[in-house]
Amino acid sequence: MVVIIMGVSGAGKTTVGRTLAAELGWRFIDADDLHPRSNVMKMAAGTPLTDEDRAPWLRKLRDEVARALAQGEDVVMAFSGLKQAYRTLLEELDPAHVRWVFLHAPHEVLARRMSQRQGHFMPASLLESQLATMELPSRALSVDVTPPPADIVKRIRAELGV
Repeated sequence: MVVIIMGVSGAGKTTVGRTLAAELGWRFIDADDLHPRSNVMKMAAGTPLTDEDRAPWLRKLRDEVARALAQGEDVVMAFSGLKQAYRTLLEELDPAHVRWVFLHAPHEVLARRMSQRQGHFMPASLLESQLATMELPSRALSVDVTPPPADIVKRIRAELGV
């Protein structure tokens, strides 16, 4: 199974994803780590990515998901998944074994989290762009991330049966 933890920047995808993967003994993939350097530089400069910018990155993510599914490997991936087209690209590989968890929180919580992060390339100024781009998922477990990460992971595990 591939569980994809999605949401805008500041939602806690990496924290929740790493915790979930560690509890399950599954491999964790942070989609941010697979961005080409040009994308990272663009975002760090405060410029939102275009679909053209994202295309090579999405192909890498699709390859990672396809490889895990082909090898029967269980994986947790942190991935923004802002648009349905991006999610479909990954999900269509095996809809029965690709599960989505949508992390969300009130705007002020997301903005505060982003402003408190250190060492991350994504500036808080891009939150508005991400929120404007986000197409709400129709086939995802929706989880409010204002509780502590341990409570969030417990809920995800219970809801997904993992």
